[in-house]
Amino acid sequence: MEVLRQLPDGKVLVRNLTEGAKRKVEEVIVSVEPDLLYPLLRGRDVRRWQAKPSVWILVPHTVETGWQAICEEQMQKEYPKTWSYLHRFRKVLLSRPAYRLLRLGHPFYILKDISTYTFAPWKVVWRYVASDFIVSVASPTEGKPVVPNEKLMLVACRSEAEAHYLCAVLNSLPVRFAVRSFFVETQIAPHVLERLRLPRFNPRTSVHRRLAELSMRAHEAMASGLTERVAAIEAEIDRLAARLWGLTDEELKAIQVNLQLLETSSKSDDTSASDE
Repeated sequence: MEVLRQLPDGKVLVRNLTEGAKRKVEEVIVSVEPDLLYPLLRGRDVRRWQAKPSVWILVPHTVETGWQAICEEQMQKEYPKTWSYLHRFRKVLLSRPAYRLLRLGHPFYILKDISTYTFAPWKVVWRYVASDFIVSVASPTEGKPVVPNEKLMLVACRSEAEAHYLCAVLNSLPVRFAVRSFFVETQIAPHVLERLRLPRFNPRTSVHRRLAELSMRAHEAMASGLTERVAAIEAEIDRLAARLWGLTDEELKAIQVNLQLLETSSKSDDTSASDE
């Protein structure tokens, strides 16, 4: 959805986005309650050190209901405008394959892959389909948790510092090289973390705190377009991350060289495939 403007009565005027949709539906402009609207993060919105939502999504769930949607009686009573909008598309929503297979008996507007982690204020996200491990922190936007779409993988974190620590570690050279060495084709699923020996965040550990601080600075620099500053921060992150696994400067340099070789080889393969 696109939020057009705030209305005097507290509602918001929205337009459902139909461009590129798998199913053709009517485009409408309606007013709804803002409570169930969340910033939507798409794959195209994520770069290393940057996760910037560009649209909104209606999520008829709450942290209390988890994977189950708000019941229809409550929806009609507490969110009548939202109910009216959803009911307008009842037939289309009921015909969804996921609903027919998994959600029969639940409200017709229930979403899949929703849980308490959806509403975590701080998330570490990366693209599921990508040629590199591109990680960022999805922080609250306009006071609301960001909801990543199906093109993104996420890890819900308990604090801002924990999220930025994890983001720094995952974006570091040792981890990017390890992931590049074993992930299948271009799909980087959450189980990739099970194959990495990642130290759990400890706010009392100075290296952990410094990595979290550097990730925050990298996000700020990326938002300001300071690419040289980002590169300097990444270099310090790499040196600190190497300390987590006891890597020497020589070993870190070797990882950098080999990662560059992998990236060059991948680009050459892509060029050859396109030529064919």
